[in-house]
Amino acid sequence: MNKDLFQNKPGLRWQYFYSVLIVITVSLLCYGLSQYLGYRVIALILLLAVSIIAISFEIFPVLLAAALSAFIWDFFFIPPHFTFHVASTEDAILLIMYFIIAMVNAVLTYRIRKVEKLARLRQERAKAVKLYNTLLNSLSHELRTPIATIIGATDNLQEDNKNLTEENKKQLVAEIAKASVRLNQQVENLLNSSRIESGFLQPRKDWCDVEELIHAVIKRVEEDGVTQQIKIAIQSPLPLIKLDKGMLEQVLLNLLSNASRHTPQDAVIMVRSSCNHFLLISIEDNGKGFPEEEIPFVFNKFYRLKQTTISGTGLGLSIVKGFTEAMGGTVELQNKPEGGARFTVKLPAEKSTFKKGADE
Repeated sequence: MNKDLFQNKPGLRWQYFYSVLIVITVSLLCYGLSQYLGYRVIALILLLAVSIIAISFEIFPVLLAAALSAFIWDFFFIPPHFTFHVASTEDAILLIMYFIIAMVNAVLTYRIRKVEKLARLRQERAKAVKLYNTLLNSLSHELRTPIATIIGATDNLQEDNKNLTEENKKQLVAEIAKASVRLNQQVENLLNSSRIESGFLQPRKDWCDVEELIHAVIKRVEEDGVTQQIKIAIQSPLPLIKLDKGMLEQVLLNLLSNASRHTPQDAVIMVRSSCNHFLLISIEDNGKGFPEEEIPFVFNKFYRLKQTTISGTGLGLSIVKGFTEAMGGTVELQNKPEGGARFTVKLPAEKSTFKKGADE
């Protein structure tokens, strides 16, 4: 975990208050146990309390805690009690050493925290640069290709070339439409990824006909020119379910697009859906499946299979995971024993008691 453990620490005034409170509380506990513990053992306990404070707070509240603990140890625990006078030379040396060790411990712990924080920031900065380069490299191809297709096709149409037949023009228009869909999908993935990263992703739930949504998404994918055969096996009748229709649509679209891009042209893609206590939607294929060692990483942002020649930004499956979890569900990937891969989306099913198609 790379997050700063102390980024949510209280303000400086509260740090002073908590530092004093912790030292006094530990001192009271030690005072209650002083008949069982020697004052040298109590010094170690107080040092532990100061160390814990040093792990969490800024330097000046820690120095205050260190000084306060030294004075409390001297006044209440070192014989004679209730006086700052130290009877023996040994105890005087111990008190001085305690004070020095407490102060050094506070300063060193604070410096170590600063060094660790700086190292974390450098690591996060390097990671951000790497992610930026990955995104830039991916987008340079993923966006350039459809844009080049659109520009080339529109140039040919605008030139009013007499050699272009009506069939040629229809093909150019079809290429523009296909490239536009691809470009729009990449932009949607970028926007959706930003929504997930922002942390403000909230599903807008409404009653949804899941069966109708599945058919609509499949039709949209087929219109993009996929060659794979897409089959449907849906539990009938599926009830109306309250969920975010837009999120589920994007989840299904990304999973179907992923299946069509990573399977042979003659492959079969099967979409199954059922609803009991949960809504289950699985999208499986009879392709080669995924390398087992890479399955835990496929939902990571910008992750692409190591041995693939298929281009992509690596955002599609990370969006699937982000949207599914935002709706309170889970998504899993597993290879089928007979070959191919299966993605299973599991969502909470808040079902309607009304039957679809029934008159109200």
